[in-house]
Amino acid sequence: MEPAPATLARRFGALLVDWVSCLLIAGAFATPTDEPWLAPGIFVVVYGLFLGFFGQTLGMRLFKIRCVSMNTGRPLGVPRALLRAIVMLPLITCLIMDQQQRGLHDKASGSVVQAA
Repeated sequence: MEPAPATLARRFGALLVDWVSCLLIAGAFATPTDEPWLAPGIFVVVYGLFLGFFGQTLGMRLFKIRCVSMNTGRPLGVPRALLRAIVMLPLITCLIMDQQQRGLHDKASGSVVQAA
């Protein structure tokens, strides 16, 4: 049996945890208003590495969801995870979804977010 798609509430909660953690990390190195690119840059790197290798970020682990390849059910790999993170940055791409609850960022990277 295939795992169910993650609910929007879980996805939003995980994204919020991940974004706040990236802001905190960026704030340790620079003032976010002076270096506005730092937090989004950290976000892309964190998503690229954690989704690429493990299929989960800290927020996803806390909310018991995972992001895997639509075809294999395994972690995406770093290049596809980086693509997903970059497409996700405008945030509107996360809100445009199909019936399978896959956003544009999921379609671009061939990923699906499932309940873990």
